Amino acid sequence: MEQALSRSKPTTEMNRKGLAILMRTRIKRPPAPPSSSPSTLDPNKLHLSLASPPPPETLMNEVKEMAADSEEDEALKERGGKPRGSSNARSELWLVRETMRSAISMNRTEVLDSVLNKFTEGYYGLSRDHRRELLMMLAKDYDLNRAQVRELMKQYIAIEVPSGDEGEDGVEEDVLLSTFFRMEKNLRHVLKPTYEVLFERLNTHPGGLKFLSILRADILSIIEDENIPSLRTVDSFLKEKLITWLSPAALELHHITWDDPASLLEKIVAYEAVHPISSLIDLKRRLGVGRRCFGYLHPAIPGEPLIFIEVALMKTMAQTIQEVLWDDPPQPESDATCALFYSISSAQPGLAGINLGKFLIKRVIELVKRDMPHISTFATLSPIPGYMRWLLSKLTTQLKLAEAETSDISNLSKESAASAFRENILQPGEEIQLLDVLGGSADGKSGLEVLWNSLNSRNHEWSKSDKILSAMEQPLMRLCSRYLLQEKKRGKALDSVANFHLQNGAMIGRLNWMADRSEKGLAQSGGIMVNYVYRLEAIEEHAHSYFSTGNIDSSPDIYRLLSKHEINNG
Repeated sequence: MEQALSRSKPTTEMNRKGLAILMRTRIKRPPAPPSSSPSTLDPNKLHLSLASPPPPETLMNEVKEMAADSEEDEALKERGGKPRGSSNARSELWLVRETMRSAISMNRTEVLDSVLNKFTEGYYGLSRDHRRELLMMLAKDYDLNRAQVRELMKQYIAIEVPSGDEGEDGVEEDVLLSTFFRMEKNLRHVLKPTYEVLFERLNTHPGGLKFLSILRADILSIIEDENIPSLRTVDSFLKEKLITWLSPAALELHHITWDDPASLLEKIVAYEAVHPISSLIDLKRRLGVGRRCFGYLHPAIPGEPLIFIEVALMKTMAQTIQEVLWDDPPQPESDATCALFYSISSAQPGLAGINLGKFLIKRVIELVKRDMPHISTFATLSPIPGYMRWLLSKLTTQLKLAEAETSDISNLSKESAASAFRENILQPGEEIQLLDVLGGSADGKSGLEVLWNSLNSRNHEWSKSDKILSAMEQPLMRLCSRYLLQEKKRGKALDSVANFHLQNGAMIGRLNWMADRSEKGLAQSGGIMVNYVYRLEAIEEHAHSYFSTGNIDSSPDIYRLLSKHEINNG
């Protein structure tokens, strides 16, 4: 009987934990964080002198306005109508704004914590529209004092620069240099925005770092919909601050297991961005034998991973995601030779654009190598999220140019311009095979048209026929290799996931045909996935080469997929 009870106890605890996670998350993911890239920090938009509070007449007008709203609500009640409710919301916004002003201007440390508590609590209670209004106030009313900056710059430019001649009086030169140093110090002071005071104080306040992450998530959400330069400047400044505060030295690497609190595990379920967790059994499998999950935690945000990575311990480098997300019993960890990173996700939307993953991958490699010396290969099985978007755009452009070439255009220069931008996306053998398998030659269609139609077919019908897959494999794999190796933006890989791993020191190891047959995998990359390989002895060399010259290191297998023409033009 005692044995039966001892066996049932862990099962009961597991079911309670499972129920808690299921009830709290409902296996639903939150909205994706904003994808817009914050603008670069503009040094001309910074300042530090404390902004003065709004003039008394402005505050009195707002008070009168709220009082009038309240009187109108009372009148509506007397007439049997419903109050508008706007006065309460406006008064709450006004109180939060005043608390924010106090949090910035106050110097009494003994009451500052109380003021910051009131500000954060008040902010949480605001509607989205009122949060936007408050953030606009923060961006404009507490920006730098440009008149002061201009005046100091004029004074600085007017100072005579020491000539440095040997015959010049050393005392006079020291005086001039002292003046320069003082002016430069003053300039640095006024080139900082006043809202820096608020951010700095919140960072040292209990719960403040989490609040700043939520604040930035709100800013990102707004500037995704509206291009507001002042808010973009606030975002850039706050991002730089967060990068400093979230340095690797301040982060704790935590091995996440099924024994962790349900509140932490629910974050894993909610924020898994690459391969959604379908059930509690799926979650337990990802945390069990042959699998690892590591997350970065920060002492100021206890119990919440900032970012986490999932690892599969495999005999060989996996070629399909199905090998990783299987239902069979796991293989013994002692047989593993490859640590495969198959998912990395951020759990804090407000930290978008802050590359914590770079440090996380390196720390995990060090930890796994220390605990499991027999692991010799560290690689990823990664999606290629931008490939199909790029390919379909390329096909559409070429089809339009081909149409312009064949149409009856009287303007020959226009026709020759179209020809100049034409390129043979398909090789002759690829086009023949596509037309043979998919038809279209009898109707006068080109291989490009047939390929475009197939890729745009409903429910990805092309992926359900072995014969069609055979005809599609060579062109799609070749073009994917070209996309990863040669398509760039500002000198770096166009694909976001490729850029992430390459800047971290990985190389492109292998392309895998039909590695992800899910709806998402087919829509993003035609089912193709890629292995990025982290060679321990070459990580720093690869990262430096990519950062300095944009050079992409790759295995010979990737280059063999390209045509001779593409290699020569690469």
